[in-house]
Amino acid sequence: MAIEKRKSSGDAGPPHKKVRSDHNGVHPDRQRLQNGSGKPQDGKDGFLNGTSSKEAHYKQKQLRAERVAAKPNADNIARSKKIWERLRIKSAVPKDERKKLVEELFSIITGRVKDFVFKHDSVRVVQCAIKYATPEQKTQIAQELKGSYRELAESKYAKFLVAKLITSDSSAKGENKVRDVVVPEFYGHVKRMIRHPEASWIMDDIYRTIASPQQKARLLREWYGGEFALQSLQNKHEEVTADLAQILKESPGKKSPIMQQLKEMTNQLVQKKTTGFTMLHDALLQYFLNCNVGSPEHGEFLEMLRDDEEGDLFKNLAFTKSGSRIVCLALAYGSSKDRRVILKHYKTHMKLMAADTWAHIVLLAAYEVIDDTVMTAKAIFPELTSKDLDSEAQQQETMNMALNINARIPLLYLMAEDSPKWLLDTADHEMLKEIRQIRKETSKKDPSTRRTELNKVLSQPLLDFIASQAETLLQSSYGCQFIGEVLLGAIGDKQASLNTLSSLAIEEHTAETLVTPHAGRLYKTLVQGGRFDPVTKTVTPSDPPLGFGNLLFDTLSSHSDDTLLSWATSSNSWSLVAMLENEQFEHKEDLVKYLQTHAGDLQSPKEDGAANAGTKVLLERIGGSVEGGGKDAEKESKSAKQEDSIVSEMSETKDKKPKKEKKTTGTADNAEEQQPKKKKSKKSV
Repeated sequence: MAIEKRKSSGDAGPPHKKVRSDHNGVHPDRQRLQNGSGKPQDGKDGFLNGTSSKEAHYKQKQLRAERVAAKPNADNIARSKKIWERLRIKSAVPKDERKKLVEELFSIITGRVKDFVFKHDSVRVVQCAIKYATPEQKTQIAQELKGSYRELAESKYAKFLVAKLITSDSSAKGENKVRDVVVPEFYGHVKRMIRHPEASWIMDDIYRTIASPQQKARLLREWYGGEFALQSLQNKHEEVTADLAQILKESPGKKSPIMQQLKEMTNQLVQKKTTGFTMLHDALLQYFLNCNVGSPEHGEFLEMLRDDEEGDLFKNLAFTKSGSRIVCLALAYGSSKDRRVILKHYKTHMKLMAADTWAHIVLLAAYEVIDDTVMTAKAIFPELTSKDLDSEAQQQETMNMALNINARIPLLYLMAEDSPKWLLDTADHEMLKEIRQIRKETSKKDPSTRRTELNKVLSQPLLDFIASQAETLLQSSYGCQFIGEVLLGAIGDKQASLNTLSSLAIEEHTAETLVTPHAGRLYKTLVQGGRFDPVTKTVTPSDPPLGFGNLLFDTLSSHSDDTLLSWATSSNSWSLVAMLENEQFEHKEDLVKYLQTHAGDLQSPKEDGAANAGTKVLLERIGGSVEGGGKDAEKESKSAKQEDSIVSEMSETKDKKPKKEKKTTGTADNAEEQQPKKKKSKKSV
């Protein structure tokens, strides 16, 4: 029965109010509100106490205007906003009018800046004032806001004012004054601000861009614990260091609390997915470098990096100085599986990394430590060579990389065991040296074998690119360096590229390009057939031999009789000198005979009265004499020597030229006395 009672009560349910629909489907309650008096509308009266919608909106605007006018500085803010509306479109305001408006704007905000900056609309007025401010006016605003920068940085709108104040264009003197006012106000609050959703990015931008080394050190030291935050507040002018190794060397007992504090702060940001801060990357590096290799802390750090399944941490790390070093060390210490996972995170980002100042070293580290070269080649090279694009787009992308100072590094690095000095900077060399030391314990494959296997995969696309785009590459020094490195170090079919370069030597439209210093050095290097070793002062031939000297001589001599002579009397004469000095050159007798036949043309001075330096050396090789300005020739020779290390192989011969000219005034006896010296110089080369 109890159940039946519950069912009957449930069936009854609450009584529903019947809604009347007498007034065209409008609910009675709503109808009474619309009428005000509870009577139905007649269609002519309004819906609020007999007023129309237009009148009601007008009254609302009036009330709002009255509320705004009652606020402090209402008139000043209203006028400044009108000025801002005019100034914000720079091109629409004449210079004289803009100057007057800026002066009026500063007359309004001076002394009232704090009243403006904490409001979402008027803060834009102050930003506009900073945009057109002089260094003195900018410093004045900075001083007026002194004591409020932490609060401004935490504001949703005012944080942009802080960024504008520091990063806007001004003289270096004024900028330093503003920076020195703003940054010290962050001391002691780094732990709070780096976790704040608004202030974190502003503080990190200041740390990354304009903070001085000492200011950076003070901000980073606060990651090591509250003791260091207190020191930053008490001793603002004391020289400090953020190098954790040095701090622990002076106070070994502090290692445990400092490392624990660093671990907690960095883990919190990593867990929140806020991993783009440069300050965070610096803190992570300090922690990792002070973990003992093989210790639980060392393993936990690498595991923390691996746990980022989406790869956001690795992607952000690669593009900063400290972060790229962390990734390189993670590759060096990691297992084969770890290295594969790290490379997988950078899929579709290889080209962007190659062009970055710091991220390109990550690709070089992968070349150095990953034993599975098949996997490395499949992960990196298709993106670097734009394999998925059509032929025209692919060549354009490769051209952009070849002419970019950073993007060309991953393409050329594998072409030689010891990369040339101009390719890598000191920081890259030091990083690679550290990686090579670590890989002795973590990698198994022979480094030379690893480099050769990768080189074979990368070489042919680059050789094909040179064969089709050699003329464009010859127009720049970067392009000539690219051609030289690839042809000397690539493993593949080089004949098409060599034929293209040889045919360009006789084209009329490339004549001006070939006499440029960079093109001349390229042709001389290819004729020599190898890289110049500054230690032994000799040329190390490439294996297999290029044979470009023979190909170039055949092309020049078969074109016309004047072509070879024009090369002998221009800056390209150094290529002919290289032919005479190359033991693998097969037409040495023919070239000497040709030069002896045209010795008179070689001795004729140029229009400016100075003999070409390379032509002068050619005459010495065939036993002739030189007339004309030796000093100018020597000067030209020295400039060529400075522009390329290859020309330095002949520096000793060039330095002795003036002395030889003084001794030899053209007599045959003196010329005969010099013959043994020429043979000696020839052997040394």
